[in-house]
Amino acid sequence: AQAGSNKTEHGNSFFCSRTSQWLGSTFLPNPEPRQALSIARKRHVRQAYSTAAAAVSSDSRRPVPHLSLEDRQKLRSYVDGEPEGTVREHLDFYRDTYRSGYAIPDSPTIKISNAKLDVDYPSQDQIYTPNEELKTLNSRLCGAIGFRVRHPHRISLGTIFDHYMKLPEPRMLNFSARWRDKLLLVMARPPKRDVSAMLRYFELMADVTKAGLTIRPSQWNFALSLATKHAGKRVDHFDSAMGLWKRMERELGENTNEVTFNILFDAASKIGNFTLAELIFGEMEKRGIQFNRFHHVSLIYYFGLRLDSDGIRAAYKEMVESGEVIDTVALNCVISGFLRCGEVEAAEQTYRRMMDNTPAGRKLPEKDYRVEKVLTQAFLMFAKLGKDHPEMVKSSQTNMWLSPDIRTYRLMVEHFAISVGDLRKVARYLDEMEYLRIPVHPTIFLALFKGFYVHGGPGRDTAWTVQRLNGVLSALYNARDCRVRGFRIDSWLVIWALRAVRKCSTDGDVQNTFDNLKRRWDIAPQRRDFLHDLLTNILDGSDLKSRKKNRDTLHQVYQNKAIGI
Repeated sequence: AQAGSNKTEHGNSFFCSRTSQWLGSTFLPNPEPRQALSIARKRHVRQAYSTAAAAVSSDSRRPVPHLSLEDRQKLRSYVDGEPEGTVREHLDFYRDTYRSGYAIPDSPTIKISNAKLDVDYPSQDQIYTPNEELKTLNSRLCGAIGFRVRHPHRISLGTIFDHYMKLPEPRMLNFSARWRDKLLLVMARPPKRDVSAMLRYFELMADVTKAGLTIRPSQWNFALSLATKHAGKRVDHFDSAMGLWKRMERELGENTNEVTFNILFDAASKIGNFTLAELIFGEMEKRGIQFNRFHHVSLIYYFGLRLDSDGIRAAYKEMVESGEVIDTVALNCVISGFLRCGEVEAAEQTYRRMMDNTPAGRKLPEKDYRVEKVLTQAFLMFAKLGKDHPEMVKSSQTNMWLSPDIRTYRLMVEHFAISVGDLRKVARYLDEMEYLRIPVHPTIFLALFKGFYVHGGPGRDTAWTVQRLNGVLSALYNARDCRVRGFRIDSWLVIWALRAVRKCSTDGDVQNTFDNLKRRWDIAPQRRDFLHDLLTNILDGSDLKSRKKNRDTLHQVYQNKAIGI
């Protein structure tokens, strides 16, 4: 009866006396019969411990069995070696994730400072150079940086970065603060703000932080500008730039300057997040930050994106009234906004007034990105001085040449070649560009090839003929063969040239064009396989087919632009 009650209470898997007897009789010879107990036996309950610590604490409360010293030594002899520490110490070690090595290490803390002690550290006397090899590496790096400052077109940023990467870590402590500032400055101003330039600069900033050095606010703004350059149209890409700004706010409190706000405002406008742009604008007003020329130009661009031509005029008027120096950059932004709003006559009128300000037959000074940076800083200086000495601003504005530049002609050629298809006006702007002796740029050819793709083709009564396309290709080859400075044939130029030839001519001409471009292009080896695959797709007629699923071919996109949709 007692066995039956146990079976009912605990189930079949708890204990069975018959099974125990059968196992004993099978494996144990001559088992002795068990005598029944005269008193009820207490059931032994096994205790399961969830942790080793619980087992230790439970065992510590049990009475320690008495063993002689001999017995203990004999039992311990089974396990070789003397333990280091107690069980409690070992358990504490594994509980502490930092001591056991499983914890995620703290990332270096970014510190932003303009204090003299932080900016000037380390000095030249504090640099440790243990051997001649390190001295040679430092000398090569500093020489490359200085050569870049004097001759920016004769040494690439990639070469300077390669010299830097050869230094032992921590790299930023191998040269003085003066050369660190120069290195970050040249790396922050690449000729083209592409992804590789951004990643190089971010790696330098990470090395500064890992070395325990501080970052200047201007250097942080450069990083922010490079990040927002690649924000694209997706809001999540812009979040990284906002994260950088928030970290800067935590470091400097509310000392974020007008440059930072202008970068964020410009980026928010370009991704189409106008609500965020307006919030940034309101925050600037709330903090009493005065607008500079950067923000005035960004406001003009902002109203152009919103298709608000009256807003463009109001922003331009406010820029003039504020005493900022008006230059070609500001007027180009006005032209771009008017073209986007569909006010072509207003854009052409602005262009004509710029032409009237150009000295007849006089060659304009050639500009590059380095000269433009210097001019921008000069304009900012004139604007600040003009608040106390208005006559200086008047003098500088009177002597300013508000002449069209390559960006002006790129805007006009893109509009009349792609959106309108007016080859006559395109030719007129190209003639005037030659009259002003403005060097040709690859973006002009890119706009022309897109125009031939949209408006050209056999059987169409159009001025975009294959003969004119061949003339454009010959001019492209000649510009590259003459080694015009800054003229590079990159991937997009090759792609649109092939598309234009395929639209207007035969497959044989497409192959010949590809061969001619292949001998002249400036494309990285890892990108060349892609262009060979694209050539196959163009010849097969499968190029741009993926967009047809959405009834949104690239050709239709440009046609919609032409009719103002």
